[in-house]
Amino acid sequence: MTETPNPATRLNALLVESSQPPLDPFLTQHFDALLSLFLRWNARINLTSIRDEEGILSRHFVESIACARALPAGLSTLLDFGSGAGFPGLPIALCRPEISVTLAESQGKKAAFLCEAVRVLGLAAEVHSGRAESLATQFDCVTLRAVDKMDRAIQAAVHLVRQGGWLALMTTNAGLPALKASAGADFSWTVAPLFPNSDDRLLALGKRANQPPSE
Repeated sequence: MTETPNPATRLNALLVESSQPPLDPFLTQHFDALLSLFLRWNARINLTSIRDEEGILSRHFVESIACARALPAGLSTLLDFGSGAGFPGLPIALCRPEISVTLAESQGKKAAFLCEAVRVLGLAAEVHSGRAESLATQFDCVTLRAVDKMDRAIQAAVHLVRQGGWLALMTTNAGLPALKASAGADFSWTVAPLFPNSDDRLLALGKRANQPPSE
């Protein structure tokens, strides 16, 4: 009888299948801890509609790790706008520890999960238990993934991106044109390779223009 690989082994196998490097042992251990915590909370408060372990690994973990690795170098601060269950914010905080990550989530139960994940994983990330729009600071990068009324959310998110900063959208080919339009003319876009095992989902990176010098 063939033994079923443990989740950490399966995650690294999925990464390799997706032409992504596997995680080092330190990160593998932390993602294994995140999965265990996520499964326990998801059974109680429905963090996500994807409930099977394979789907969680491939859709949430692998895609978020790919996003973290594709983000530009040199970022110091990042806001995960409408973080929900913490994707891609938690994997970004794990994979890119040089970035100070803020997880903004207005639903109290999901914000409580994010606080517990930050505590269990020993992350330096901060949780903003409220609407991202209420934040008064700007960030080097703002990420959005599966946010309700995403076109409207982007209109709010652009005000939280500093001049010369980045907007990172996890979306689809079909949805991208409308989201670009919502972001406005200040952003120039590049599209990262399609997400693993998907012929539609992608990461779009929009760089905000630096403010022109005043005359």
